[in-house]
Amino acid sequence: MRILGIDPGIRNTGWGVVEQYENRLRHIANGVIKPKPDLADAARLHFIALGVAEAIAVHRPDAAAIEEVFVAKSATSALKLGMARGVAMMQCGEASLPLVEISARRVKKSVAGTGAADKMQMQDMVERLLGIRAANADAADALAIAIAAGQDIAPFGLDVEGANRTGNKTASGLGSAQRGSVEAGRGSGLSAAIEKALARDAGEDSR
Repeated sequence: MRILGIDPGIRNTGWGVVEQYENRLRHIANGVIKPKPDLADAARLHFIALGVAEAIAVHRPDAAAIEEVFVAKSATSALKLGMARGVAMMQCGEASLPLVEISARRVKKSVAGTGAADKMQMQDMVERLLGIRAANADAADALAIAIAAGQDIAPFGLDVEGANRTGNKTASGLGSAQRGSVEAGRGSGLSAAIEKALARDAGEDSR
């Protein structure tokens, strides 16, 4: 399963595509959509929309994940973040991609083991898991979102191919019993992948 992670922002929108199969993770691509700082907000949003559409068209993900809204420093910052999220989500909808929304704290806890992990810790863990250095911190966050969100998609057998064809079946439409099975199965594949990455690093350090 190929998942597109999106870390939205009106100045920098990070994106990353990860392929997950059982307990294996593979990096496909990552990057940053960075509108010129002197552009008006409308032009920035258009630039972000085009960038997300291009990432979808080129890398053909089966599903997408985006960071949930969090409390920003100011109402203006929250509004602009929301606009960036909106255009990114719109492009996922246009491509009929199942979309998972995931909190920053849960991404950190899933990937780094603690909800208080900072950006450097997240970059380091993403590098360990995927064997690459992301374009920048925003791209690393997007890859982490994709990795963590895979635990929301894979365990309940979401028919991402069918969802791409119909646009009707999404993770948010699950019943309570299915969501319970997600909670029961969440993290098993990711935990195994993390253990493998750490074991690999330990083996390299001992040489």
